[in-house]
Amino acid sequence: RLRREAAEYYRGHRVPERMEEALNALFPLCPEDLYGELANYLSKFSKAPVICRLVGRKVFDGVGQPTLEVEIYCTVKNYEKRICSTVMATHSQIPENASSETIEADEKERRDSVHTAVEWVNESLNTMLRDLEPTDQCQADKMLGEYFANKVEEKKEIEKQEGQEGEEKKEEEEAAKVAPAPASHPPASKSKPKKGGKGKKATVEVKPIPPAEPAEPVLCGSLAIGGTSLAIAKAGATILHVPLYLHTALLKHNQESPKEMTLPLPMVTLLNCEKNSPTKLKLVKEVMLIPPTELSFKQGIERVLDIQKEMTRLLESPGKMPGPQADSKKGKAQKALPPTLKGISRLGCLTTGYDSLEQLLLLVQIACNNIGLELGTDMYLALNCAAHELMDYGKEKYEILTGTFKSPDEMVAMYVEMINKFPFIIALIDPLRKEDREQWSSICCALGSKCYLIAEDAATQISKLKSDQNINIAMCSGVVLKYINQTKVSDLIELTGILDGQRHITILGSPDGESSDESLVDLAVGLGARFLKLGGLSRGERVAKYNRLLAIEEELAANGALR
Repeated sequence: RLRREAAEYYRGHRVPERMEEALNALFPLCPEDLYGELANYLSKFSKAPVICRLVGRKVFDGVGQPTLEVEIYCTVKNYEKRICSTVMATHSQIPENASSETIEADEKERRDSVHTAVEWVNESLNTMLRDLEPTDQCQADKMLGEYFANKVEEKKEIEKQEGQEGEEKKEEEEAAKVAPAPASHPPASKSKPKKGGKGKKATVEVKPIPPAEPAEPVLCGSLAIGGTSLAIAKAGATILHVPLYLHTALLKHNQESPKEMTLPLPMVTLLNCEKNSPTKLKLVKEVMLIPPTELSFKQGIERVLDIQKEMTRLLESPGKMPGPQADSKKGKAQKALPPTLKGISRLGCLTTGYDSLEQLLLLVQIACNNIGLELGTDMYLALNCAAHELMDYGKEKYEILTGTFKSPDEMVAMYVEMINKFPFIIALIDPLRKEDREQWSSICCALGSKCYLIAEDAATQISKLKSDQNINIAMCSGVVLKYINQTKVSDLIELTGILDGQRHITILGSPDGESSDESLVDLAVGLGARFLKLGGLSRGERVAKYNRLLAIEEELAANGALR
């Protein structure tokens, strides 16, 4: 009876038929590892792997800040197997000149967020995603999005209740007070009329600048959403035996495999200019090198490294370094001290300060010329101005040099003059705040054909980008997207599709608190990003990403798929 039941069971699963097929197929091959080949042949009939367990844990990023790691375990051929893990990069919205109290509050908020994210992964998400196939990215991200939306609603309800309680308390306090005598109304605008001579009939008012828009609120624990989505994408790629960049491209193009793929151009940060240093220049936060398109990625990086070595040599021996004081006429420029190297920043690049933009650009030109390269032909520059950090809201002007202020309109004129004078600058990132929309239109009309005008902080928040499909600055060349917080892989696929349709370029950017995870590079290649902004060529967590791009270039070239 038992033998009969066994025979029926195996016949019901077509085991004898498939064993015969396997033996017939393998006999002509006479494989050296027969049982290994039998296992491979029969494995295609096994059930698809499904998620059986998620593990979230607190780890540390490249600058020692806490962040989230998500591990994925799947049931593969009846056994639990660890498939992959991902470590989230962290992004801080705190400016360089923040007070110690603000920094401490930000660090506490980060610790709380990581703690909550670990709980979400190990409890709710672990249960919710169990038995889901990791190759079903769309369904996974849909579930993650719904979970996050519910958490946002929960927070709103809590805040609403707290607000009502606060209002009641305030009303009680107001009732106890005696109403003060009415005072004259303050002026509606801070702007002052321009001083004019006597006899003028009217004064011309200065138009006030738009106030700063509030920063995007970050829900405590949101790292869990981004970390889990990315971990599932990596697991899906692993199970399908394809690299993550190809898996991403297949997801974006509805499983249609691209015949050729293009690598994004690297924006390699050469210099991090300290805005809080004793030197005067505040206009530039990062100076980035962009290799010409005719070079391979490997050739471009080698050229960047040559320039970096020469810059280091010049900064370490400032006494011998030619500078503006050598060529200028007698005056204040002769007294200016040459810049000195202050170490490596968290962006993985040289840190220093300058007294003027001309001094900074001259030094980069000298470094290039010393090794036989010419800016504008052999290498190009991009400047990250981070204009939102320059605004003095008391004066309603940008402080571009210590004590030197410019209105938004004057900033546009300054950039036009800069690009005309230094045509080797082919990209400006955040040249203005996102609130200065009129000036963004002006600068795009004036310079849009000469250089890329890119919005990073100035772009619409990613959470709103999908819903209204408006990047806030319609005329800008492109947007820097960062994989942080609740951003999901499906969000990036959708957003890059929107940007492609609007003929905007996509730049995938590395946050300030980068981790050792290299997935960002695969995402950039798979999504077809035009540029990749990873920071400098020092610090292991950043160099690892450049090494990953080298490996992808080699792999695509070997397969004849590199455009």
